Amino acid sequence: MSTEECRRFEKKLAFHTAPSLLGIKCASLLTLSRREFDIDGNARRFNRRAAIKGLRIKVLRKECACRERSLILVYNAEKLAKRLSEPETRGFLREYGYTDGMDMEQCLERLSERTSCDDFPHEIGLFLDYPVEDVRGFVENGGCNYKLCGCWKVYGCVESARRKFAAYDRCREYLCERLEQGEDIYRALKIS
Repeated sequence: MSTEECRRFEKKLAFHTAPSLLGIKCASLLTLSRREFDIDGNARRFNRRAAIKGLRIKVLRKECACRERSLILVYNAEKLAKRLSEPETRGFLREYGYTDGMDMEQCLERLSERTSCDDFPHEIGLFLDYPVEDVRGFVENGGCNYKLCGCWKVYGCVESARRKFAAYDRCREYLCERLEQGEDIYRALKIS
């Protein structure tokens, strides 16, 4: 894996997952081409270096026949575990085959199993810190009749969502600017 590839990988992470990397969102999702990146190598490198901050990468779906891209979840383990333990979140996840006895790792495995080329699990919104009412609204309305569309489709509180969208944009701007100034992602995140 070249230095250039590492830089491109870090820039993709900064652009697509900055709110999670900076700690205001429990998880973020991105897709990357396996032809362009050594995804497993980059994920191992990231997981090794970012573990001190509780940050992890999980490859949810590797390349399949219908897509040449891998689906990658970047998450803060503590924040995601807390989110997945919330009663309202647990109740929703039960509807999709997650059991109350599942820990975070088991929930991530279940999500990975449900992520295939032919189907995309709507409960992923809960892993991405979307409000339960917005995830439920999306499912019940088939993605239509939303009040606002930004990082996700909003069916509940528009003002709260707008504030989050703006905060996410500020995170992206900050982290991308640091990388443009020559820092690597670990230094920008204050990871030694």
